[in-house]
Amino acid sequence: MDNFAEQLVAKKETSSDKARRIAMIVCGVFFTIILIALAILQLGNSIVSFMGLILAAATGYGTYYFVQSSYVEYEYAFTNGELDIDKIIAKKKRVEMISADVRKFTAFGKYEDGMEESEDMTVVFATDNIASHEYYADFQHDEYGTTRLVFVPDEKMLGYITKALPYKLRNQL
Repeated sequence: MDNFAEQLVAKKETSSDKARRIAMIVCGVFFTIILIALAILQLGNSIVSFMGLILAAATGYGTYYFVQSSYVEYEYAFTNGELDIDKIIAKKKRVEMISADVRKFTAFGKYEDGMEESEDMTVVFATDNIASHEYYADFQHDEYGTTRLVFVPDEKMLGYITKALPYKLRNQL
């Protein structure tokens, strides 16, 4: 029987995320209005006026794009011992972050701030920004080398991961 679990985790906004988004909107609107005003003032020179309107449209679209790109979700998929994590941006674009074989984890447990990490370790965060229920997994990755994955599995996902862990790690939990 196949073991399969899927989980969607929405990243919670911090106050700095909200401030960054507001700053992007304010700057984008400001530059768009300035470019439109300059285009209107240059009506005698139609090429400059046209280029100003094109730049204003590009600035407006760029602002929209960057604000939308700040909405992030993570999808965890567990299939027969393989954990795949994808990043979903603005509910439109999916980016594969990392895949790991749970049977090859060297460490697994609750994540705490200030945990020791080696200098050559790659840390991959795929969390909702709520530290109280984060877990970590250490393993060797073909592309990233020594890797620590920080994520927030639900009960079903955690059960499947625990069953697939190496014997010595399962006994430590």
